Amino acid sequence: MVSHAQWKLARDRKVAESISEGEDSAESAERVRRRLELDLAWDLGQAVYDRRTALGLAQTELARGARMSQPQVSKLELGGSMPTVPLLARLARALDADFSLTPLGEGVRVSFIPHDPAHTEAATERASAPAAEAETDADAGAGAEGAAATG
Repeated sequence: MVSHAQWKLARDRKVAESISEGEDSAESAERVRRRLELDLAWDLGQAVYDRRTALGLAQTELARGARMSQPQVSKLELGGSMPTVPLLARLARALDADFSLTPLGEGVRVSFIPHDPAHTEAATERASAPAAEAETDADAGAGAEGAAATG
């Protein structure tokens, strides 16, 4: 089986050969566009691989969490596919992270930013606080109305 790094070297070599074959500007522009697309697919796969291994997850565990198959995860990690936005959202949830694409010149930086446990707890508390306040306000209103009705 080819390792992740060996596959990237073979892919880069193949892309370099195809780019150097022609100097026609329209053809060269298409090759550059294709190379950038391949680089994005590779970088995305590397980001998934890095986050998955940091969590100690097997491909099958990630696949289950993202509602994918293990071969789909493998293909994605090797840069062989470009996922849809809904799939990226499922991957981010399964990897307990936020997904980020940052434009850099002609390229794009891809990253999964791990959720900070303290940040996640604070966000959960903030989300539940308005509901708790609404319940308290509703209870207070019902008490006041009850006192007015009996008074």
